[in-house]
Amino acid sequence: MDPRRAETGKNSDQIQSGHVYHLALDIGGSLAKLVYFTKNDEHIVGSEKKKSPMKASGISNSSRNSPVLNGRLNFKKFETSKINDCLEFINSMKLHLGGCQQPESPGSQTITIKATGGGAYKYADLFKEKFRISLDKEDEMDCLVAGANFLLETIHQEAFTYMGNQKQFVWIDKNDLYPYLLVNIGSGVGMIKVEGDGKFERVSGTSIGGGTFWGLGKLLTKCKSFDELLDLSYRGNNRAVDMLVGDIYGGMDYSKIGLSSTTIASSFGRAISENKERDDYKPEDIARSLLRMISNNIGQISYLTALRFGLKRIFFGGFFIRRHPFTMDTLSVAVNFWSKGEAKAMFLQHEGFLGAVGAFMSSDKHGLKELLANQKVERPPSKLSFSLDQTQVPQQDGELNGDESIECSVYGA
Repeated sequence: MDPRRAETGKNSDQIQSGHVYHLALDIGGSLAKLVYFTKNDEHIVGSEKKKSPMKASGISNSSRNSPVLNGRLNFKKFETSKINDCLEFINSMKLHLGGCQQPESPGSQTITIKATGGGAYKYADLFKEKFRISLDKEDEMDCLVAGANFLLETIHQEAFTYMGNQKQFVWIDKNDLYPYLLVNIGSGVGMIKVEGDGKFERVSGTSIGGGTFWGLGKLLTKCKSFDELLDLSYRGNNRAVDMLVGDIYGGMDYSKIGLSSTTIASSFGRAISENKERDDYKPEDIARSLLRMISNNIGQISYLTALRFGLKRIFFGGFFIRRHPFTMDTLSVAVNFWSKGEAKAMFLQHEGFLGAVGAFMSSDKHGLKELLANQKVERPPSKLSFSLDQTQVPQQDGELNGDESIECSVYGA
């Protein structure tokens, strides 16, 4: 039996059996992201148990006095406004037991867990009160870049392009990855020039991001969640709300400067030329127009930032994207248009978990990168060392539910 197939079910049995090895958190303004490792005791290298495939591949733990643990790296997300749901999940799955126990005072112990994001400070007392968890805070930007570098260097088909309903995976040569521009779209947008491991600089950003989409969407529609608003935009037509070039030029293109009649001239501009009230516009059309407006803006600023530093690669991350076709297509079209085809927008499979992955890796005891750098993949393509196997395939390409996992190995404590 293929061990990967044997592990594609829910992880609750592993966790409740005490197989959680580690947990890391990234608590942002909109979403709280969890990354945790569940190990399979049947595949511990160097033990009396069943021989691990990694052992057969020649992986050695001679550089460390600890076994190599095979298992899965799991991903989960919650709305930060519902942080208690996150705490309940951690408690029900006993994830906090995967932290490091440290004596706080005589007769007591506190579990320490790596965390990043503003919520690591905002909710530190809450975690301590609920579970005696101490959040060991890591710098948000450090974790974001470390997570992106790790995923791009290690996971096969992590990066892809998307334009005109065409998704194409991009092979990344880890020896030719840098420099690149990382655009992280969370509540706001941060743009980071990355030149190597630990070598980066935040060079730009904008306050018009995922929080803007969610906030304005909540005010303009009756949607009560980000996902509901995103789903609503699928059914919308932004042409009912936006003013197009054709509206100004009598249905014609403005070909002299390369603008087609369907190019958006003014987001929400049609509303000023029609004798209508807000309730006369369909919520789905408003949602689509809002999504287009924000994505176009981010795409343009991203390219101009890349141009400023002579960067050709632009990677977009953050849970604003959610693999949403319209979002990715709009970002791609904006980059393609302003660069005249010289630059491409690229997206990440684990777009929303960059910071959480970076926080997970920040604990030296794991040695994830050291281990995986020497790991061999048993199935083609064999140039990368991390095999991706989702526990739950999204029903549509634009939906990322956050309940995914990756088969991997880490060093035991």
